[in-house]
Amino acid sequence: MIRLQKYLAQCGVASRRTAEKMILDGRITVNGSVITQMGVQVDELSDHVCVDGAPVRPEETKHYIAYNKPAGEVTTVSDPEGRNTVMDKFRDYPVRLFPVGRLDYDSEGLLLLTNDGEMMNHVLHPSRLVKKVYLTKVSNHVSNEEILALRKGVLIDGKITSPASVRLIRENTFDTVLLISIHEGRNRQVRKMVDAIGHQVVSLKRVEFGPVSLGNLPSGMWRSLTADEITRLKQL
Repeated sequence: MIRLQKYLAQCGVASRRTAEKMILDGRITVNGSVITQMGVQVDELSDHVCVDGAPVRPEETKHYIAYNKPAGEVTTVSDPEGRNTVMDKFRDYPVRLFPVGRLDYDSEGLLLLTNDGEMMNHVLHPSRLVKKVYLTKVSNHVSNEEILALRKGVLIDGKITSPASVRLIRENTFDTVLLISIHEGRNRQVRKMVDAIGHQVVSLKRVEFGPVSLGNLPSGMWRSLTADEITRLKQL
C-alpha cells in the first residue's frame, strides 16, 4: 500500500505536489470513487486508479530527456492562450512526458523532461539545492560593484537571494554577457536579479541543470540522458 499521490507520481502523471492538487480538485478516482482528500492509500496491484476518467498504471520503463527549448514556447503541457508549448515536440513520443521545472516563455536552453514523477519531485525539492546555470546577456555595461551585488544577494520580492556565482564572459558599451549560477528556483529569478541592479535581460539561456549540460545540442532538438547523468540526478 502506498499513498495515492506517490502512486500517481510513479505513473508519470505529475510530480507529487501537482498530484495532490489534482486529488483536491476531484480529478482522481479509486475503484470508481472520487477522492478529494489526502491520506488515501492504494494497492499497486489490485486498485483501479483513474485520472479524469482514464486509467493509469506505473510505467515500467522510465525516460529522461534533455531538450534545448527555443524562446517562444511555454513550459506547460497545454496553454489556454494557444501558444506553442514544449510538449508539441513530444506529441508522438511513446510515453507521456512532463517538464521538470520551468523556463520562461522568452527564455531558451536546457529543459529536462521525464515520466519518472518520483525523480522529478526529488530534484525539484528546495532542499536539493540543484545548481542551474544561465548564459545571460544584460543591457549596457555592468560594473564590478553590480556583479559583486549579484554574488552577495539582492532583494527581489521582499527577500534577499542566496549568494550566486557570477562570471563575466564579455562586455562592451551596449551589453554585457554573464554566466550566472543559482540554486534557488524562484519565479523569473535571474531576470529579477538583473532588474535589481538596474539592468535588463536581453537574452537568457540555461546551459546547465545539476549534472546535465546543454552542450552543442541544437535549438529545438532533444536527446536522451546518459546513464551517468541519470545516476547523478538521482544522487542529488
